Amino acid sequence: MVIGGSGVDTVVRVDALPVPLADSVGVSPIGEWPGHTGGNVALGCQALGLGVKFLDVIGDDWIGGQVRERLAKGGVDFEPLISPAGTRRAVNLVDSTGRRMSFYDARDPEDLRMPADFFLPHVRRARHVHVSIMGFARHLLDDVVASGVPFSTDLHDWDGVDEHHRAFALRADLVFLSAAGAGTRIGEVMREILREGRAGAVVATAGAGGSYLLTRDGGSTPRPVPATVPPAPVVDSNGAGDAYVSGFLYGRLAGRSLEECARLGALAGAYACTVAGNTSLIGPEALLAEPAAGPQN
Repeated sequence: MVIGGSGVDTVVRVDALPVPLADSVGVSPIGEWPGHTGGNVALGCQALGLGVKFLDVIGDDWIGGQVRERLAKGGVDFEPLISPAGTRRAVNLVDSTGRRMSFYDARDPEDLRMPADFFLPHVRRARHVHVSIMGFARHLLDDVVASGVPFSTDLHDWDGVDEHHRAFALRADLVFLSAAGAGTRIGEVMREILREGRAGAVVATAGAGGSYLLTRDGGSTPRPVPATVPPAPVVDSNGAGDAYVSGFLYGRLAGRSLEECARLGALAGAYACTVAGNTSLIGPEALLAEPAAGPQN
């Protein structure tokens, strides 16, 4: 089950980042890809054969229509509530290497809430819940914890300081984040999450640098997990982190070791970089083409 985080990315391809200051810059055809972090995780897990229920709050607008259409095409069971503020969106600049810069329009008003009688029945039926760091989702974390269903979250580029992200970091059973946000402090931030929170494992993704895994019983130094070489030229890094989460969760729900889950995440993330947006998602046959490694821990 996934809660929160759908929207539409408008992707503008540029020669290089940062973009030179100019009144007008010619670009190749601009694309729009419905998904965003929660939508991409839901689509990625569904493509891997995991039945997914996705709850979110979107607008009754044409952007929301694109979200509904893409999720339906991907086979995701999507049940949204309607917000008068409209559907979230982002404009992403992507350079020739696939690197991106995102301008994110969250839209959600501060008083937006998802009623407990809407989400809790679904949570209690789930094997695992992935909660995106939306503002409204912060107010349902205690109920999700109380349900006893394990849940994960993705803090993205958290710097280790922002209190909004911290609320998710210290309540989740499994925490993902990007190593870029905390920079050289990433090991310290990972240790803090384990020390002060509920998580049994923290995973920091580092793009082409691979990822890092830290567990309660695995020492104080994050263990490196090598990146996977993409099977084709890199086109777009949008959604690669979400694909990593999907691959990792697939392995976790199958009882794989955390190291093997990280390897599967790396495979899914590398595959996602070879296509535009979420137009093609890795399936279980391709993900499991290499042998498994080790029992669950």
